[in-house]
Amino acid sequence: MRIPRPAGLAGVLALSLLVAACGSNRFERGVTGGAIGGAAGAGALALAGGPVLVGMAAGAVGGAAIGALTNECQIDLGPQRPNNC
Repeated sequence: MRIPRPAGLAGVLALSLLVAACGSNRFERGVTGGAIGGAAGAGALALAGGPVLVGMAAGAVGGAAIGALTNECQIDLGPQRPNNC
């Protein structure tokens, strides 16, 4: 098994933190979900020694789908939760 470089893991972590904000509309949730899913998939397969691009693609598709198919009332936004939920 190949050990990933710390800089690569730091990059994945930084990307995840940059897109961690919840979106208030379907497009924003799809984009941020895809970015988080892609980073998580790439990181997971980098740790496992698999093809990173496959993990990134699968994670991005899954994250974007989940983000786009949910609405703000299905996600716990804490104090920012809309009043109409």
